[in-house]
Amino acid sequence: MMMTTISVESLLSSRVSNLAPNPISVANEEAARLRRKRQQITNFSIGEPDFETPEHIKEAGMAAIRRGETRYTVPDGRPDLKLAICEKFSRENGLEFSPEQVTVGAGAKQVIYNAMQATLDEGDEVVIPAPYWTSYPEIVLLSGGCPVFVECPSSAGFKLTPAQLSAALSPRTKWVILNSPSNPSGATYTPAELEGLSEVLLHHPKVLVLSDDIYEHILYDDFVFDTISRIEPGLEGRTLVVNGMSKTYAMTGWRLGYGGGPRELISAMGNIQAQATSAPCSISQAAAITALTGPQDEIPVRREIFRERRDLMVERIGSVSGLACTRPSGAFYVYVDCSGVMGRRTRKGATLNDDVGVAVYLLQEAQVAVVPGAAFGLSPFLRFSYATATKAIEDGCDRIAQALDALT
Repeated sequence: MMMTTISVESLLSSRVSNLAPNPISVANEEAARLRRKRQQITNFSIGEPDFETPEHIKEAGMAAIRRGETRYTVPDGRPDLKLAICEKFSRENGLEFSPEQVTVGAGAKQVIYNAMQATLDEGDEVVIPAPYWTSYPEIVLLSGGCPVFVECPSSAGFKLTPAQLSAALSPRTKWVILNSPSNPSGATYTPAELEGLSEVLLHHPKVLVLSDDIYEHILYDDFVFDTISRIEPGLEGRTLVVNGMSKTYAMTGWRLGYGGGPRELISAMGNIQAQATSAPCSISQAAAITALTGPQDEIPVRREIFRERRDLMVERIGSVSGLACTRPSGAFYVYVDCSGVMGRRTRKGATLNDDVGVAVYLLQEAQVAVVPGAAFGLSPFLRFSYATATKAIEDGCDRIAQALDALT
């Protein structure tokens, strides 16, 4: 009897088949691969603080283990953590949530994923300003939605304008995603700019707003953070405010994010999480309580270190022929215009035609990993992360300058 061999790949769903690999992870993994081959790679691709999780937070996690807090919790977060999150929202953001309006997930990404799964039907549209975090459109597509990209050029500070927002909205629009400070550009919205967007959204009562505030504490030059639902209380009933522990507290591996929003939405998101993953790690939840309620004195210290690194990287990039950038006011990224490199040729005779080619060239010739702007929906740019040591910034920028000087 002959057996027919069927490719497993042919059995995958169209959602998965069309899913793009995460370009940030791809760049980071390639840098790690080259390091394993003993190459000296400077990694500007990963958005991960190089600081340790503060000691009192680590101790809270270890204490939870010693107390035996290693069992299931409520699927979308233990009550005392939700209360701590409510207090944080009130204290820092002027937002009043009850615990029933708060959800806790395995990172802010899961919170966003749950929100899209809970609300999107086939063909529903989600307005995403570009440049954008790479996971936004893929999460929308996985949830059956349709990303609607709005290009926000450097001349506009990489920010969405009210006119652009108004033009992008349609009867199919379900969500608008706002991210301030922004990954990848470091752009931040002022209260006046948020008011302008709010005025448009008030005329579209069926549109939900996702405010991704994950970088809220990484701000510079006396910029004061604000979030859209505090600016316009009329949007509170349809805004999901997303945040997490990764960036502020250097807790990337603890995988703990949270969101506050309308009770009905939070309930639906909790039902999805209960069927998908159940609760996030119980130890991470215990540590997060201490992070939110304990000493906050390391935040401004680390912010100042990031500011020094930002200034250094902007200065060094500005001195490299073919590269240009603006000084970001938040997060820990510089979005670098590489249009001045387009058309140059390598010593091997290849022409650099786009930012992907430039990123590949820098990895091969300068041993520096960056992420091309094509991954974020706006070219020709490169995203540099300065969440790394000062010496790495200096050495990496030196090698980039040498590699680009070698072009003809």
